[in-house]
Amino acid sequence: MKYQKLFSKGKIGNLELKNRIVMPAMGTSLASSTGEASAEIIRYYEERAKGGCGLIITEITRVDEETGVGTMNQLSVTDLKHVVQLERLARTVHKYDTKIFLQLHHPGRQSHAQLIGGKQLVAPSAIPCKVCKEEPREMTTEEVEAMVKNFVKGAKIAQTAGIDGVELHGAHGYLICQFLSPYTNKRTDKYGGSFEGRMRFVTEIIYGIKNICGPDFPISVRIDGDEFVQGGITLEDAVKSAVYLESIGVHAINVSSGNYESGYTIIEPIAFEEGWKKHLAKTIKEAVKIPVIAVNNIKLPNTAEALLEEGVMDFAGVARAQLADPEWSLKAMEGRDEDIRPCISCLYCIEDLSAGRTIKCAVNARLGRELEFANLKKDGNDKVVAVIGSGPAGLEASKNLAERGFKVVVFEKEKELGGMVAYGTNPPKKEKLRWFLNYYENQLNKLNVDIRLNTEATIDELKALNPYAVYLAAGSTPVVPPVEGIKGENVHSVTDILGEKVKLQGKKVMVVGFGMTGLETAEYLSVRNNDVILVDMLPGIGKGIYPSNLVTVMKTLKEHNTTILPSHRLSKVNESSVELINLTKDEKVTVEADDVVLSLGIRPNRTLLEDLEANFNKVYVIGDANSPARILEAVRQGYEKSYIL
Repeated sequence: MKYQKLFSKGKIGNLELKNRIVMPAMGTSLASSTGEASAEIIRYYEERAKGGCGLIITEITRVDEETGVGTMNQLSVTDLKHVVQLERLARTVHKYDTKIFLQLHHPGRQSHAQLIGGKQLVAPSAIPCKVCKEEPREMTTEEVEAMVKNFVKGAKIAQTAGIDGVELHGAHGYLICQFLSPYTNKRTDKYGGSFEGRMRFVTEIIYGIKNICGPDFPISVRIDGDEFVQGGITLEDAVKSAVYLESIGVHAINVSSGNYESGYTIIEPIAFEEGWKKHLAKTIKEAVKIPVIAVNNIKLPNTAEALLEEGVMDFAGVARAQLADPEWSLKAMEGRDEDIRPCISCLYCIEDLSAGRTIKCAVNARLGRELEFANLKKDGNDKVVAVIGSGPAGLEASKNLAERGFKVVVFEKEKELGGMVAYGTNPPKKEKLRWFLNYYENQLNKLNVDIRLNTEATIDELKALNPYAVYLAAGSTPVVPPVEGIKGENVHSVTDILGEKVKLQGKKVMVVGFGMTGLETAEYLSVRNNDVILVDMLPGIGKGIYPSNLVTVMKTLKEHNTTILPSHRLSKVNESSVELINLTKDEKVTVEADDVVLSLGIRPNRTLLEDLEANFNKVYVIGDANSPARILEAVRQGYEKSYIL
C-alpha cells in the first residue's frame, strides 16, 4: 500500500478506527428546518463514509435553540425528537465501518440576531466580534450553568442515537473558545479571570458528559493552536489547555486555529501552502499522550502521509478535500492520486454558507445534491457529442458525457485546455488551479476523449461528425470601453498578460479593474518588477469578493507599493500617460503609464450560436458563453446539462 501510515488503524479511547483519515466538522445547512438529520445530509455523509473515511465529525450541531443557532438548517440535539434521524445517520455511516462523532456547538458572539428571532447574542463578555459587528450581552452565571447542561444533554442525545462520540467545538472563536480565550473572556465570576476560571465552562461540560454518558464515551475537544489575534490564545496557551484537558479525561485533541477575525487561518485561501501550520499540532502532540487530530490545509494524500510520518499528528483532518471528492480516501488507498478531484481553495463552500445558503463546491457540482444526482446514466452508446471550448464548463461536460458512454469530441482554439483557468494559473501561488486542469486532462485521456487543440470549430466540421448534441462552451470576450486611445499598442487584455502574449517588465503599468481578476493581474505584474497602478470607478477594493481571498493578494500588492486609485474613471489613453476622471472631485487627472491592462469584465462569446441552432437539434450553451461565470457556475452548468442529455 502506498500510504502505510494513513491507512493504519488507530484508536480514540477504546474506539478503533480503520484508518487515520478524519473528516472534520464543516457546516452544510443540509439538515431539516427543525434540526433533524435530513435524507440529504445523511446521503452527503454516506458518500464520504462509502468513500473510505475513517471518522466523520458532523457539522456544527446546536445544543441551544434560544441563542445557539449557527446556520440555517443546522443539525440539532436539543430534543429527543432528534434521536430518530440521528440514529439513521449513524446506521448509514456504520455500514462502511466508518465511525461518527457529533460536534456540539454554540456560536456565542459569532452569529447574527436574525438567526435567533432578533434576540441579542450572548457571550462570556459583552465584546462584539469585529466581523459580525453585533453587540452581545454578557451571560449571567446562572445562564452559563444552564448552558453546561445543554451541552451535556446534547451528548446524551447523540449517544442514545448510536453516535460513537462527541466533539466539543472549543476553537474558531465560538462560545467555548470565547470562554477559553483572554481576548473574549473578561469575566470576574467563577468562569473568568484565571486560567482555571476560563477553563471551568468546558471542564463542567466534560465532567457532565462523563457522568451521564459514562467514562468511556469518547470526547474530543477542538481547540485553537493559535487564535492569530492580538491578545488571543497563543500556542503556549494551547499547550497548557491540551495538557489540562488530557488530565480531566478527554480522549482526543483536535487542533485548528483562528476565529472569525482571522478567518483566513481557519479555511485557507488558495495561496496558503499545505501544512503551513503544522508546528501548532506538533507542539501540542509532543505535550500530550492522547491522540491529536489536526487540520493542516491537507489537499493531497502524500501531504497527509508526510505529516503523519513527521509526527505532526495522529489523525489527519482532511476537510475541504473530501467536499471536492467524496472518494478521496478510497482513491488514496488504491494509489489513484491522479483520479482525486482536487480542492482548489477557492472558498466558495464557506462563502455560500455564510450567505445563508447550502454548502456548495466549485469543482464538485454534486455536493449537497447527492440525492438529486444519485445515479449517472450509462446510456451514451457511442453517440457523438461535440464540445466547443475547454474551460471548466466544457471540461466538466466532456468528462460527464464520456463517463455516460458518449463519444466526445472537444474543439479548443488555444494550444492547451482550460480556457480562462489556464491563464489563472500564472499569478503567484495559484498552483492548485493547475491541479484542477491536470485532473481533467488525466480523466479525459483515460476516457479516450478526442481533444483537438489549436482547432476552431466550424459548422462544416461539426456536420461531418453528425453529432447527437453540441455544447457551446466557447467562453467570452473582454469588455472594452469606448475610450479614446483604447486601441493603442500599449493597451492589453488580461489574457494578453497572463497568457504571456505580452511580457512587461520594469514598466509603469496601469491595471483598470478592482475585480479579483484585475487584482491577480496586478499581483502578477508587480512581482515582475513593474510599477503597478490599480484604478477603478468603485470607491474601494473588495466588493463581491470573499474577504479571505483578498488577504494574500493585497499583502503582495502592498509589499510592492502598488498605487491604488479608487473612484477614478478611465477617460483617455496616451502613449506614455493615462487621463482619468476623479469622480469624487469631478476633475481630470493625468497619470504616467507605459502600458494599460483592461480588466473590466467579459461578455459571452456566442458567435456560433445562431448557426448551431439552425443546423443541430440539441444545442446547450454553458459557462461564460451562457453568462459570465465563476468556476462554480461553469462546472455546475457543465455537469447539469450533460446529466440531463
